[in-house]
Amino acid sequence: MGCKSCTTGGCGTKTATGAVGGCKNNGACGTGGCNKMNVFDWLSNMETPSTRRYDAAVEVKFKGGRKEYYRNPHQIDLTTGDYVVCEMQTGYHIGCVSLQGELVRLQMLKKNIPFSDDLKVIHRVASQKDLEKHEQAIARDLTTMYRTREVVKELKLNMKLSDVEYQSDNTKATFYYSSDERVDFRELIKILAAEFKIRVEMRQISLRQEAGRLGGIGSCGRELCCSTWLTDFKNITTSAARYQNLSLNPSKLSGQCGRLKCCLNYELETYVDALRDIPQVEKPLETQKGRASLQKTDIFRRIMWFGYSTESTWYPLPIARVMEIQELNKKGIIPESFDLLEPMAERKETAKGLNSLNSDLEKLDKKFSDRSDRKKKRKKKKPSSGGGGEPSASNARPENGKA
Repeated sequence: MGCKSCTTGGCGTKTATGAVGGCKNNGACGTGGCNKMNVFDWLSNMETPSTRRYDAAVEVKFKGGRKEYYRNPHQIDLTTGDYVVCEMQTGYHIGCVSLQGELVRLQMLKKNIPFSDDLKVIHRVASQKDLEKHEQAIARDLTTMYRTREVVKELKLNMKLSDVEYQSDNTKATFYYSSDERVDFRELIKILAAEFKIRVEMRQISLRQEAGRLGGIGSCGRELCCSTWLTDFKNITTSAARYQNLSLNPSKLSGQCGRLKCCLNYELETYVDALRDIPQVEKPLETQKGRASLQKTDIFRRIMWFGYSTESTWYPLPIARVMEIQELNKKGIIPESFDLLEPMAERKETAKGLNSLNSDLEKLDKKFSDRSDRKKKRKKKKPSSGGGGEPSASNARPENGKA
């Protein structure tokens, strides 16, 4: 048994060949529960001895992905996807077995649900007559919801009716609504009970639960998390977006429920751990070129981008370089640029200090350079030899030793 609108088998049930069946309509079945809040049984391939098999309780799924745990006192051999008749406070209801075996015990332990006589029981596997009556009850959900919305509008009640769920025996209906304030619906209950001849239960749900019951496609292109697997809704603040350097745009950060997206918490701890080693830039960095403000931080690459108010270019700096510039600014030192951390005056002083270490070599070089300059000057003053002119009288030598 399974979804009555399926021809290939129930949601998660096994076919005659042993393969897992399913309609592959991605939640478009007439029952509204196909593939919704499904659980993968990772122990299904492990053979458990029959003496140690846990069959005292099973998990049953109802409309809208609602799940409850029931005792199996009659030791009925159940398979995921079977429809069973479950005990209710008044009457009975038909649901689909979503989990059985050892995983049920683990889930009950995780959710702190004790196994006791307070748990309601499973009477039997649903027969064909039970399923036909169950389908008739489901067919009343939509028409009842439309009529109830008209009555709510006539009574001018500040509430939003999102779903109606009839009990399989057609004796009771649960109306799910959301509202920002307290609603007095006593008159509404009287009208509904008199018109539909049923017991009425009004149940207020949050906007996240409402989105989970209605379902839809998120901005990521996948089905909503709250309608497929997410059951525990945690508090989400705008600081989660700030830690991840997301734009604080309400239209992009809000889901279909109008609240902040639940997926903002998925990677939050990873970002918080990565931000521990990244310095906080509370004021712009001071350089001789100007004041550079933080524009963007690449958390996982550990790069911070800075830009001057007079330019449109952003300069990437590693975390270590940013910390060095911050330390220099605290000491009152303004570096020349992001690459040259020392100012021009300090660079000259440093160059002088380095030259003073080689003063002896400089003196020796100067000495030899002076000698070469003197030799050049002497060559320029000396007259050229081998000229054709006559010798002067003072330089003439006497002939035959006579003056």
